[in-house]
Formats: sequence, C-alpha cells, structure tokens
Amino acid sequence: MTGRKQAVAPAPILSERARDLIRRDIIDAKLLPGEKMQLEAISERYGIGVNPVREALNQLVSEGWVDRHSQRGFFVKDMSLRDLESLVKTRIWLETLALTESMANASEAWEESLVLVYHRLARTSRIVEADGEDVLNHEWEDRHNAFHMGLLSECGSPWLLEFCSTMMDQSVRYRNLSVNFNLARRGDAITEHEQILNAVLDRDPVQATTLLERHYSETLEGLKAFLAADEKVNRTPS
Repeated sequence: MTGRKQAVAPAPILSERARDLIRRDIIDAKLLPGEKMQLEAISERYGIGVNPVREALNQLVSEGWVDRHSQRGFFVKDMSLRDLESLVKTRIWLETLALTESMANASEAWEESLVLVYHRLARTSRIVEADGEDVLNHEWEDRHNAFHMGLLSECGSPWLLEFCSTMMDQSVRYRNLSVNFNLARRGDAITEHEQILNAVLDRDPVQATTLLERHYSETLEGLKAFLAADEKVNRTPS
C-alpha cells in the first residue's frame, strides 16, 4: 500500500502567491529601491520554487514594481523625487475628477458607506508594536485604501478606478519607505480625512476636491524632505 502523495499547488497559483508576497514587501519597503532580486534568495525567503518566482518577477516588471536589466537580472524599481512629483500630480488630476463624478452620482447608501469606512480608519492605529518594535499596521493601510477608493467608487468608470488604485499603491510605497526610516512622518492625518468626508457629506465638490488636493500636496512636501537627501533613493546596480 503506497502512502499518499502530498498535494502540490499548481505553478500558476504559486507564481501568483509569489507575486503578491514580493509586491507587498516592495510596498512595505522591506525590499528597497535598487535592491537586486536574487532568484534563489527570493525563493528561499518565501518558500516558493525558483520557476514560479521568476514568473512572478516578470509579471512585476510589466506592472512597474521591478526592473529587469539584461545580463544582470531583476532589481526593485528605483524611486526618485521627479517620479514622486509626477505621480502625485497625476493622482490629483484623476482623483479630483473621480471624486467630482462620485459626488454627482451620490446616494445615501454611498454616503453611509463612507462614514462607516472612515470610522473604521479612525479607530485603527497606523503603527503597532510587534516583538518590541514599531511596525506598519496592514489593517490601517487596508482601511486607508478603502476610505480613499470609497470616495471615488461612484465615479462610473472602472478604468478610472483602476488607474487610481495603481497610483495609490505606488504612493504607499514612497510613504512606507519614509516611515520605515523614521522620516517625513505625518501620523495618520485623520483630521484631513475627516475634513474631506465632511465636505463630501455637505455635497460641496469644490471644497472636497480642494481638501483632497491639499491632503496629497502635504504628503508630497513631507516626502520631499526624505527624498531630497539624494536625487534618487536607490542603490544603483553595479
């Protein structure tokens, strides 16, 4: 009688898992800009085979999280002040448009959902203690994302929402890098979130979009203090 064979996850599932884990660590700034992605080391880090890891890295290249240099391999995407400024400017353009459209389509159900996600965010700490150290709280990040995407959710354009979601993830990476190095920390900015919410509930799109733009501009100014230390926050591959 032969023993049971252990079930092995299909390669596509493993590559998706590797992609999600690597992407999360890039966003959390656990993998730093310019850092070389050694296939064997990444495979051992996540307990996933080299081939699924390679597939995951190729996918992350197409998504803009990883660079691939011929003959030298994979590297975490570089970061720069110019890129951040362009990112924030584009995010303001698109999100103020999406928020304006959402407010034009406002319903009581939408407003009630915004109040709920705001209160969940307000009750959640951005930084928590783990093993005697302050670390980023993923629950806060998820609720912060839910609040901002909730503001835009009634814009009526899945394409616009997808672009806004992608830019939010890229912005979080910059913010988390600064927090991990104890620089440019603005806390959870809960007062700013509350002011945006109140303007939305007051059905005042001019005030709401003005506050949203100011919210992102304040974040940008804080991050400049971090990024200005060097033109690029990266380790150039040798």
